[in-house]
Amino acid sequence: MEVSERTAGGVKVIALGGRLDAYAANDIERKLDSLVASEKVRLVVDLGQLDYISSSGLRVLLGALKKAREQQGDIVLSGLQPYVKEIFEISGFTQLFKMFDKTEEAIISYQQEK
Repeated sequence: MEVSERTAGGVKVIALGGRLDAYAANDIERKLDSLVASEKVRLVVDLGQLDYISSSGLRVLLGALKKAREQQGDIVLSGLQPYVKEIFEISGFTQLFKMFDKTEEAIISYQQEK
């Protein structure tokens, strides 16, 4: 599992690559928890390099979304590959997360909220 982090326009961006499965879930959960611990976090999770996501990975993202929203923040997703997007559609997660084709679009969506 590859993870990188940056800030763009006051928005945190975390990029995940590889496989988000049961083996990687705990590490990613700790990382996301640390990012959403701050009040009103604005986070983009870039899944453009994610090849696979398991139910454990979905659980981690859902948990982070709930925590962020409890703090009046939000998490949006970007760059989902076709297979990963299909998993989100089948599981109903497309109803829970805002999704963007490009990370830049996701960042701009936060800036337009001001």
